[in-house]
Amino acid sequence: MSPPERSSEAPQSADPPSVGPNGWHAEDRYLLEGPRSRTAEFFRLLRIVREFFRGFQQLHFVGPCVSVFGSARFREGHPHYELAREVGSVIAKLGFTTLTGGGPGIMEGANRGAREAGGRSIGCNIELPEEQVPNPYVDKVVSFRYFFVRKVMLVKYSQAFVILPGGFGTMDEAFEAATLMQTDKIFDFPIIFVGREYWQGLFDFMREKMVAEGTIDKADYEHFLLTDSIDEVVKVLEQCPSCPSKEATSQTKTRDWQLRDSNTP
Repeated sequence: MSPPERSSEAPQSADPPSVGPNGWHAEDRYLLEGPRSRTAEFFRLLRIVREFFRGFQQLHFVGPCVSVFGSARFREGHPHYELAREVGSVIAKLGFTTLTGGGPGIMEGANRGAREAGGRSIGCNIELPEEQVPNPYVDKVVSFRYFFVRKVMLVKYSQAFVILPGGFGTMDEAFEAATLMQTDKIFDFPIIFVGREYWQGLFDFMREKMVAEGTIDKADYEHFLLTDSIDEVVKVLEQCPSCPSKEATSQTKTRDWQLRDSNTP
């Protein structure tokens, strides 16, 4: 049997349409699955630049932020949701803007706690086929098609990460920040894991395997804090150099937040 004839028609250079539930566009997939025509790649580059520009524009004046990450799958009434609500509240009381992925679950709980405490609440939403619909407790939503653009924004505008129980995405954000610190791409950045019962196995693995085998240094491991104490979270956040509730002279010199003029790099 002879093989089926190949079509003589040239492959299309443009991306196929991909709009599904929640207005999802599979931009990351098209970007990462291989080369396309030069024209398609050029226009994708323009879309990426536009997304960066819009993120910088929308987040420039939100003030020093603390990012809260965790699963989108915990609903109101779940202990992890209520914990996120408490975390958002204390962040707001310290004067920080609470920054989350803007979706349901832990993100909603943190945004809700911030709003109930009278603080500012921002969501950096990612367009996904499921789960990621902006929650009703954000004061501003900035939506992104590309995960990597969103991650840049979450690091750029944050003084600290608070990591609540979550899955792949939650760990991705935490270890992205840790890698940037390990490689001196950013200055010290508090990464606070809240929930000993949930995260203890991860910390045991890092200490007993990664540190012991030399794949990370002890100093890398010590960048992380594991706690169940909201008071301890507050104590760490108070040491951020731009904490609105304290004088900068009494704080540990880590990441600073100030709006610089156009002549300052």
